[in-house]
Amino acid sequence: MKLSISIALILSAVTGVSAFAPISNNARTTAVRMSDEAAPIEGMPVEPIIELPAMSTSLPFLTRPDALTGAIAGDVGFDPLGFSKTQADLINYREAEVKHARLAMLAAAGWPISEVFDKKIALALNMSPLLDATDRAPSILNGGLG
Repeated sequence: MKLSISIALILSAVTGVSAFAPISNNARTTAVRMSDEAAPIEGMPVEPIIELPAMSTSLPFLTRPDALTGAIAGDVGFDPLGFSKTQADLINYREAEVKHARLAMLAAAGWPISEVFDKKIALALNMSPLLDATDRAPSILNGGLG
C-alpha cells in the first residue's frame, strides 16, 4: 500500500513539473514583426475599404463621432456626449472603463465576503468586529454610518 502511494506521489510530481517544461520544437521558426502597415502579399485579394455610415449604429438619430472609426472591437459609434475628440482620447477612456469595471467587480465580490468573514478576521487579528448586531457591514445602504 505504501509503495503504491509513493509511486502515485512521484508520478504526480513528475507530471506536474512537466507541464512547465519548455516544448522542444525542431521546426524552423520565423520572426514576426508588427508594423503599422501590412506588406501586400502577391496573389491575395486586397480588402475593399468599408465606408462607415454617417449615423451612429447604436443611436441612429445621432451622427457618428469622428474618433469612432470602427477600428476597435465593439465600436458602433456610441459616444452621445462627445467625450472622445481624438483616437488617443478614445483609447484612454476605453482603458479607464476597463479599470473601473474591474474595480467594481472586486467591490461587488468584496462586500458580501466582508460580511461573511469579518468576525473571523477580526478575532484572528485581535480586533473588534465592525459588523452591526444584524451582521451587516456598516454602510450608507445598510443605514450603518448614520
